[in-house]
Amino acid sequence: MKCIVLIPARYKSTRFPGKPLVPLVGKPMILWVAELSAKAVGKDNVYVATEDKRIYNFVVEAGFKAVMTSDDALTGTDRIAEAAEKIKADIYINVQGDEPLLDPEDILTILDKKAQHMDKVVNGFCWLSAQEDPDNVNIPKVITNEAGMMVYMSRRALPGFKDKKYSPKNFKKQVCIYAFTGEELLAFKMYNRKSELEFSEDIEILRFLDLSKKILMVETKGGSLAVDTPEDVRAVEDALEVLHALKE
Repeated sequence: MKCIVLIPARYKSTRFPGKPLVPLVGKPMILWVAELSAKAVGKDNVYVATEDKRIYNFVVEAGFKAVMTSDDALTGTDRIAEAAEKIKADIYINVQGDEPLLDPEDILTILDKKAQHMDKVVNGFCWLSAQEDPDNVNIPKVITNEAGMMVYMSRRALPGFKDKKYSPKNFKKQVCIYAFTGEELLAFKMYNRKSELEFSEDIEILRFLDLSKKILMVETKGGSLAVDTPEDVRAVEDALEVLHALKE
């Protein structure tokens, strides 16, 4: 089966305009993510999906492939769905463009599980660390049934409990690596709007629940850091420098 990685990269980010091109230890963030993705699936199978010519030109000049998408895609997954209509593959892996510390092995974990379950959307999760707050609305939490299927995802702490003695020992959080077929992405795009749950939670994978699509959650490694705002840059650069020092 042919598998490709699609990295959505939007220049007009509300919280951080130009984010994909922000330099991290001297290298634009989108290039960090593309290079890590290439370690998993090979450089020829990595594409950046963007609405901006500056990102497109930079990616191509760096030797990677890029696809122009519309300016008004509702979500990153809608942008990926647009790109998938131009590139034929059996499995499309969506890797977020603001995760320069992701582990290529996690991409392969998601890919392998999707190949075994082509009838399901596959998404990653890991456990919250002791330093992370379950009530932090910037961290999507997920609950699954005992078979690993997603029941719901929320920015609130899940699962809830009526008494402290029933509180869970730990919480699962979403890891933003997804695997889809072209048919799943087309159905997502053809919905033509955000579903009510998706709109309220601001979590795009929830649209698949309204499409009656099963979502298999797969455990991946934790510890990644994303760049959501300019304030995140320093912490991510520090982590990249530590990682580089450990490899020397």
